[in-house]
Amino acid sequence: MAVITKFVVVREGVEKMTFTSKKEADAYDKMLDIADNLLPFFESSNLGLDEATTEKMCFYMAENKDQLMSLLKGGAAAKPLPAKKTAKKAEAKE
Repeated sequence: MAVITKFVVVREGVEKMTFTSKKEADAYDKMLDIADNLLPFFESSNLGLDEATTEKMCFYMAENKDQLMSLLKGGAAAKPLPAKKTAKKAEAKE
């Protein structure tokens, strides 16, 4: 019988995500911490955003924290990667 180790990220009693490595679980937990810390920042603004939109923005910013930090330091935005051409070839074959 195989033994499988799983790392579960739990927030306020709710299971959020399961990982196979501690490193991935810790990174996801840290991302959730960042999103939680951003929430009061946006709620205190006068932007008039509803709760769902605010949560989505916080989660997006936390997921993309490295790029956001670069932008806040005055760096340029990363250019989007061009679409893969292999997808077009696959569609043409069908």
